[in-house]
Amino acid sequence: MTTAALPSVALLIWAGCTIVVCMVDENAGAYPSTTVGYNPTEMTIANATLGEPTPSFACANNSDKCMHFCNTCYNYFGAPTMECLSQLLHHLCLLDYESDMVSLNSTEWCKWGDVSGLYSKLSLCTEEISDCLLIPWPNPLVERAFVDIHTKFFQDCPTEELSDPPPEIVFALVITPICLIPIMVGLVVFKTKNGDGSS
Repeated sequence: MTTAALPSVALLIWAGCTIVVCMVDENAGAYPSTTVGYNPTEMTIANATLGEPTPSFACANNSDKCMHFCNTCYNYFGAPTMECLSQLLHHLCLLDYESDMVSLNSTEWCKWGDVSGLYSKLSLCTEEISDCLLIPWPNPLVERAFVDIHTKFFQDCPTEELSDPPPEIVFALVITPICLIPIMVGLVVFKTKNGDGSS
């Protein structure tokens, strides 16, 4: 191997390592063993415990929910694509969240205590589906969904940290330096007239 080929090999090894690191699930535990089998028409994975054909791509775990998400993506999209994630999020998370929010009075939308449970449920739903499909979370699709939710339901909510302070406080903060300037000028003139320039 020549010296010129080494940087590209190092780049390929680095890229391969990056991909492997990103696909490792730290929360993954021991799951039933699977064996890859070959079928002339398609590649399938035969689950050793259930014996059912499942998608040929990896699913985060063998829970019923995850397998349902993975099978849906396999049946309609052929793989866990962002389009599949978009459809699952829309039908399983966003529609529920929107119906729950509509059931509240619109004045309650701005009270965090009233919507925090619904918001957490939405967040967990998006995370669970993304994790099952081995799509990193958060991702641009989920971020866009949350921006849309904020635009639709929370845009008119007052934000405390961005509001102006009461007029009394503004007046006190403005008048204090204005009053201190003549006092400081007078003090400097007084010290200079006395010839005490040392302090």
